[in-house]
Amino acid sequence: MKAQVLMPLAASVLIGACSLLPASRSDQGNPLLQPSHLDFQYPPFDRIRNAHFEPAIMAGMAEQLQEVDAIANQSATPDFDNTVAALERSGRLLDRATRVFFALSSAHTNAEIDAISARIAPLLAAHEDSIFLNAMLFVRVERLYQNREALDLTPEQARLLVEYRKDFVRAGAQLAPDQQARLREINQQLSSLSTRFSQQVLKERNDSVIFVDSAARLRGYSEDEIKAAAASAKALGQPGRYAIKLLNYSAQPMLSTLQDRALRQQILAASLARGARDNALDNRALVLQMVRLRAERAQILGYPNHAAYVLEDSTAKTTAAVNDLLGQLAPAAVRNARAEAAELQGLIQAQGEPFTLSAADWPFYAEILRQQRYDFEASEMRPYLQLDRVLRDGVFYMAQALYGLEIRQRHDLPVYHPDVTVWDVREADGRALGIFLFDPYARDSKRGGAWMNAYVSQSTLLGSAAVVANHLNITKPPAGEPVLLSFDEVNTLFHEFGHALHGLFSQVRYPYFSGTRVPRDFVEFPSQVHEMWATWPEILQNYARHHATGEPMPPALIERFLAARKFNQGYATTAYLAAALLDQAWHQLDLSEMPDDVEAFEAAALARAGMDLAEVPPRYRSTYFSHIFSGAYAAGYYAYIWSEVMDADTVAWFKRQGGLARINGDWMRYKLLAAGGSADAMSLFENFLGRPPQIEPLLARRGLTLD
Repeated sequence: MKAQVLMPLAASVLIGACSLLPASRSDQGNPLLQPSHLDFQYPPFDRIRNAHFEPAIMAGMAEQLQEVDAIANQSATPDFDNTVAALERSGRLLDRATRVFFALSSAHTNAEIDAISARIAPLLAAHEDSIFLNAMLFVRVERLYQNREALDLTPEQARLLVEYRKDFVRAGAQLAPDQQARLREINQQLSSLSTRFSQQVLKERNDSVIFVDSAARLRGYSEDEIKAAAASAKALGQPGRYAIKLLNYSAQPMLSTLQDRALRQQILAASLARGARDNALDNRALVLQMVRLRAERAQILGYPNHAAYVLEDSTAKTTAAVNDLLGQLAPAAVRNARAEAAELQGLIQAQGEPFTLSAADWPFYAEILRQQRYDFEASEMRPYLQLDRVLRDGVFYMAQALYGLEIRQRHDLPVYHPDVTVWDVREADGRALGIFLFDPYARDSKRGGAWMNAYVSQSTLLGSAAVVANHLNITKPPAGEPVLLSFDEVNTLFHEFGHALHGLFSQVRYPYFSGTRVPRDFVEFPSQVHEMWATWPEILQNYARHHATGEPMPPALIERFLAARKFNQGYATTAYLAAALLDQAWHQLDLSEMPDDVEAFEAAALARAGMDLAEVPPRYRSTYFSHIFSGAYAAGYYAYIWSEVMDADTVAWFKRQGGLARINGDWMRYKLLAAGGSADAMSLFENFLGRPPQIEPLLARRGLTLD
């Protein structure tokens, strides 16, 4: 089930339950087979071994199928507790094992975990279908649904019944047997393909290292960055050289500082080529297969395309609504980007350079222009943005001032990697709220980007509180050097902790609705709101202090930084929207429109949308677009900008209400965050703000105007 198995419904498939043989529940050598005895059921990482995962997951599937079979075939008349609530109580072993497994497969994987993931992905998809395509179980749910007005249900129970019934229907419960059989085949294939895509993206990112022989070619790097590049090369078996590692974006961050144009071009070319080279890690065929299979599944289920299927279960509801928002923003973003490009070309010519601005040049010359216009260089901020201080005196200080939380490090719980720290989260009155794990550094065993996950979700039905984690990809400096951040990385800390708070503050009964289990185009909204506190004067002054002297960041530097924030927003918005439009272009196809060339399709889709600016590549190209081909954002990458409309409107509300105050934090906590998915997302927003969201604050933030 969606709430228990942790596999998206889009990856579901069915196999016979007879193949799932349980491991002995008395096997004390496998810590996953029993609930953890640590605080809040915190995972016993020191006892968990790779060999434990597969037996525990197989046992969990078998156990849950037995539980579901008992629910479906009981003689008692269906009622909410013996059917819907019973489904929520099922699958505890599977939930426990998969949460730890999938968390580590993202945060600290290895060849053995990758192999297990490839084997179990289709089995888990099969398991989900074996529940949602259980005819007897659907009969019980449908009977309750049809008689729901006569049942004495709480609002949360009523919503849970409706959502379960919807999940059954969207999984194919009302289809003919031959259609269900084809769905099972499709889901199994998609699950395997998605796992393979994810693993290949990570492998090629690790393989796509640019080695430089001379430090002279790294002009523009700081001394610490050069040291880190040398240390990386040495660790990769290339002592005496310098390694430039890529992140999972198109435009790499080092393009803004490296003065060697040929090296910048080499870096961007390597970045854009990932997953689209004729080698074992070529993802183009996987992209085409997944798009075709998703379109076929949507057609079987009665939808015109995969996007229509996905968006039905979102706040946007329709492809027309998404297309309308993107269509409003794209022309304004491109107009601004073209004006920015003209300014950068003028700068190049003013310096006597003979070349035309390219995508590899844009970040470098944008940074020069930013410095000229605002007397601001991003690197000036780094000495004042030391990781531990930002976390303790910035993020945690915000949590205390806004919500009254007390967050203190604890050293008695095991971790899966030495870089991970564990934190006790308590209410202002001392009551325990949950546990927070922080995993900040990039490593070869970790996927790119930043994310939050829950090892344990809050549920009063299960008597559980939240154990949540934040993961980032900050470059770890050589031993003894301070961990200094860019402001983008600071912003990411606040953003991801917003997700963590969403999980920690959950106050729901049923695990289906816990924490961040809200529509995809709503989940980013609260975390984006929390970005505002990174620049809130009281908070910024508390954490932005020189790592060596303790002196606060100069007010003049802060003023120049804030003045420069709208700079280059045409570029940033266009890069994002290009990726969002590619996502919709792929997933609004029907079976009669399937392309056979990934690059040609991308070019045509961007041209149709008026987003084909050679100087501004999409934030992700399809072949390394993990959000949509191995994550949960297929047809949903627009969610960031959709959420930002609500975010910008909410930030404006906070400013009108006095900003950093407990009364404001508690209003957001109890009106929005505590409810999780237990109420309609847009109703929660309108109840919080008193009206629907308005787009004007977003336009003002990004410096955009609509025609």
